[in-house]
Amino acid sequence: MKHTIRFTKMHGAGNDYIYVDTSLYSIDCPERLAVLWSDRHKGIGSDGLVLIGKSPIPEADFTMRIFNADGSEAMMCGNASRCVGKYVYEKGLTRETTINLLTCSGIKTLQLHIYNNVVTSVTVDMGEPLFEDESQYRREEMELDGCFVSMGNPHYVIFTDNVDNVDSEGQRLEHHSAFPQRANIEFAEMRPDGIRVRVWERGSGITQACGTGACAVAVAAHRTGRAGCSSSIIMDGGVLEIEWREEENHVYMTGPAEFTFEGETEIDD
Repeated sequence: MKHTIRFTKMHGAGNDYIYVDTSLYSIDCPERLAVLWSDRHKGIGSDGLVLIGKSPIPEADFTMRIFNADGSEAMMCGNASRCVGKYVYEKGLTRETTINLLTCSGIKTLQLHIYNNVVTSVTVDMGEPLFEDESQYRREEMELDGCFVSMGNPHYVIFTDNVDNVDSEGQRLEHHSAFPQRANIEFAEMRPDGIRVRVWERGSGITQACGTGACAVAVAAHRTGRAGCSSSIIMDGGVLEIEWREEENHVYMTGPAEFTFEGETEIDD
């Protein structure tokens, strides 16, 4: 027996996911569906699957769960959170322009920027950066010099003159023994107009953009004296503006969110 599910395809700076409203549809096997639907040749095509739900706690308005293209569950995704903000507002699920979103890495606050009832961009309070977490990073085992920054997800930022190294090195470093939980890998190049970054995402491979990765790069650049507290992060799919407000030790990300298309698919009961 099969039943039909409506989905929405969205992207934030090219980082594309399939979004399903779980208040309308029950998804019992998101890991399997993420792999099936993310296939760009035989499926819908995406970097993963995002489930939007009602919050079980009063402190949050909605929930977000993210499953990478390989079926693994991510703790947080900045680009997806912006898309969730646009989705719930423009689908009429809320009229609020400040939204508290419950994720696997805690509650994130979204500030929607509206023009003519359209969400043109979203600023996300990404929370506090964490460094040198032994549960996620063993420095002594890493042979490449870089900066470890956790923004809910573990990231390893390598400053270089050749960001294309992500193609050859990304997969190897994601699975390096230095990262017990695997890691997202960023290669970053300092440029006059910002920081050029290419990303190998844990569980998805090379992606057009990564919100938590952009935050990790901006924090690493400031900590190493390469940049100030605000940076333009230039990714394959677009530009994200990152500000590390050191007085409160929170990182804020501003960027676009776009609808791509909607459709229907069938799954087995």
